[in-house]
Amino acid sequence: MHPFAVLGDPVRRRLVEVLATGERSAGELVELVGGEFDITQSAVSQQLQVLREQGFATVRAQGRRRIYQIDPEPLQTIGAWIAYYRSFWERALADLGDEIDTGKVERLAREKGAN
Repeated sequence: MHPFAVLGDPVRRRLVEVLATGERSAGELVELVGGEFDITQSAVSQQLQVLREQGFATVRAQGRRRIYQIDPEPLQTIGAWIAYYRSFWERALADLGDEIDTGKVERLAREKGAN
């Protein structure tokens, strides 16, 4: 599954957001994300399984608890993809900023001429 497909699901995306802040137990994730999306423990567990299988998260046992942690490698892949295309929109945004600035200068000049 492509990393963007993994993050295309809002529940998985939220799980990644939560795990980005630090390790969490499965119970904490079920309580938080399950509550936000009004889904069952089983549904959250299925999404955690996808994250594990796709390399976005790792899990370790701590007694009876399962502790999840984010694995940054797939996010780095996404970051590299975005960095490649960023140059295209940064140029367009810079050009847009220049046009806006030019329009402001012209508008101020017209306003001064009208006074």
